[in-house]
Amino acid sequence: MRQVSVNRLQKGDVLGRTIFSHNGRSLLGKGVTLTQPYIDRLKELGISIVYVDDDETKDIVIEDVISEENRREAMNSIEHSAEAVRIGKDLNGFQVKKTVNNIIGDVLFQEKIFLSLTDMRSYDNQVYAHSVSVCVLATILGKALGLDKDTLEALAVGALLHDIGTVKLPNELVAKREAFTPKENDLYKMHTVHGFEILRNKPELNLLSAHIALQHHEWLNGNGYPRKLSGRHLHVLAQIVGLADFYDNLVNDGPGHSRIVPHEACEIVMGCANKLFSQQLVVTFLKHVAAYPTGCTVKLNTGEVGIVVDQNKSLPMRPIIRILIADKGLAHVRAKEYNLVEDLTTFIVSIVE
Repeated sequence: MRQVSVNRLQKGDVLGRTIFSHNGRSLLGKGVTLTQPYIDRLKELGISIVYVDDDETKDIVIEDVISEENRREAMNSIEHSAEAVRIGKDLNGFQVKKTVNNIIGDVLFQEKIFLSLTDMRSYDNQVYAHSVSVCVLATILGKALGLDKDTLEALAVGALLHDIGTVKLPNELVAKREAFTPKENDLYKMHTVHGFEILRNKPELNLLSAHIALQHHEWLNGNGYPRKLSGRHLHVLAQIVGLADFYDNLVNDGPGHSRIVPHEACEIVMGCANKLFSQQLVVTFLKHVAAYPTGCTVKLNTGEVGIVVDQNKSLPMRPIIRILIADKGLAHVRAKEYNLVEDLTTFIVSIVE
């Protein structure tokens, strides 16, 4: 399986992973052979990245950290929570806790976790898919930092609902992809306060989850919002969710911004150590995220183009690359692989999208 930009899809490509809608329903199933109308529809939906299966990459396994069922349930849970708040009802905190405990169970079950899957997001599910991804990443970081089960639950609930306050904002603001005006930016910043107010009075939820919603845009240097907290005044759980949110916003389209590739996002995160986030948190984060996700196509300094087929978890910037070479006059493709930990003079120049 390999990762492909929708702009490079061709008729006859076979979808390698199911694409879901905002409520967790299947939009297009794994194994579907893509036709031109399907490809055009994917572009209309705003999906930028998909996974395809072919003979040359069928042995490449790209596993999600959580099960497909639990990811669908989490997207459904956040949608129901948002809709409840939107129409003036209470969100079901017990259902949210059940959802996040399934995610925690998946994360705790795995001994070593390395995040290498890129989300396939459409315009209609970006907000919900973002919330689920932040929850997964925050839970991974929480586990790595040795948090106990109760604290992990409070963290995961706060992560899943960290943006619940956006429900109180105008739809056109949340859906906007261009840069915000100063007035729009001030309005958007209020989602942290709205989120705190929504969650603080839910007796079945830990109050820490409400403070995560309030503080997830606060920075170590005091330049965050809404209260410009700094240093020891920031709660560590809010910092965890803040970093997960920061990274996921970098690598995916979102309100007021467009995405960048993962290795560039990792470089930005590195530069945030002891400025926006603690150094310990940044170091832990970078140990669990692939700078070059498995399945993506990259260009090397040798001039060759290949596919990332595996990771060196001790050195995430140096994965294993497979170069596919069509033998002249023969009807097959042979492969050459570079392990960038061993091939010290070979390095990645760029991700090819």
